[in-house]
Amino acid sequence: MKVVGRWLKWAVLGLLGLFLIWQLWLLCWVLLWSWMNPGETRFMEIRLAEIRQKAPDAQLKKQWVPYERISIHLKRAIISAEDAKFVDHEGFDWEGMQKALEKNQKRGRLAAGGSTISQQLAKNLFLTPTKSYFRKAEEAIITLMLENLWSKRRILEVYLNVIEWGNGVFGAEAAARHYYNTSAAQLGPEQAARLAGMVPNPRFYDRNRNAPGLGRKTSIILGRMAGADVP
Repeated sequence: MKVVGRWLKWAVLGLLGLFLIWQLWLLCWVLLWSWMNPGETRFMEIRLAEIRQKAPDAQLKKQWVPYERISIHLKRAIISAEDAKFVDHEGFDWEGMQKALEKNQKRGRLAAGGSTISQQLAKNLFLTPTKSYFRKAEEAIITLMLENLWSKRRILEVYLNVIEWGNGVFGAEAAARHYYNTSAAQLGPEQAARLAGMVPNPRFYDRNRNAPGLGRKTSIILGRMAGADVP
C-alpha cells in the first residue's frame, strides 16, 4: 500500500506540474499578444480544418485592422449586445453568470454561459467550442490573465479582429467586406448593430441573413448603442 500511495502522490504532483507548465505557456502567449497581433487563433484553426474537409484549398477571410480604423458604431454595438458592463468589470459579469447558471439548472445541461467579451476572447484565442465545466475553468484563468495584463482597449481591439462572423469569416474588416462590401471604418449604426446581432450564431446568420430574429435583435441593439461605454 505504501508503494501505491507513493506512486499516487507522484502522479498527482506530475499532473499538477503539467498543469502549471500549461498555464505558463498560455501566459507567455498572452504577454506576447499584448503588443503583437495574433496571426491565427485556436478557433480559426478549428474552423479552417472543418472547411477544408469539403474544400482542401480553402482559406479564411480575415484582415487585421487597428482599433482606430474600426467604426465607433461597431464598438458600441458589440458592447451593447455582448457585454454592457465591459469597461467596469474585471473580466466577469457575476449577475449575468448567475442568470446563466439558473438557466442551465432548469434545462439540465450547460447551455447559457453569461460570458463577457474578455471571456469570449479567452475562448477564441486558446480553447475549443466544446461546452464543459473544465473549459469554463480554463477560460476563467485566461480571462484573469487578459484583464490584468491588457488594457480594455487592447482586449476590445483583439476581440473585434478575431471573432467569427460567418463561414470562414473572422474579424470586423472581413465581416464588413463580406456582408456590406465596405471597410470596418465605414460601418454605419444599423450595419454595426446587425453585425453585433450575428455574433452568437454567425454561421447560421451567414446562411440566413434575413432571419426575422436578427432583425429584432438589430433594433434592440440600435436602441442601446447611445448608452454604451467604449474604451
